[in-house]
Amino acid sequence: MDARICSYECTFCVSCVENILLNVCPNCGGGFERRPVRPATERVKGVSLKVHPATTDKTFKPLVTEQHAEFANTIKSIPPHKR
Repeated sequence: MDARICSYECTFCVSCVENILLNVCPNCGGGFERRPVRPATERVKGVSLKVHPATTDKTFKPLVTEQHAEFANTIKSIPPHKR
């Protein structure tokens, strides 16, 4: 799955980032980048999904779309690297 991630590692699907969140993280106000893929194959000793699997812990923070729209509209025109 293609995903987008902020600098605090909040992760959302591309559709939500583009169509609902307007590239504004609801948790920190930052922007999103393409989430990197952790290598499945251990090409460097001790570094791979096998050695360091992705977490299965999830944090659920419901989004109130009206509140986020108001928040996002105040800062979405500011480039993420300047927020």
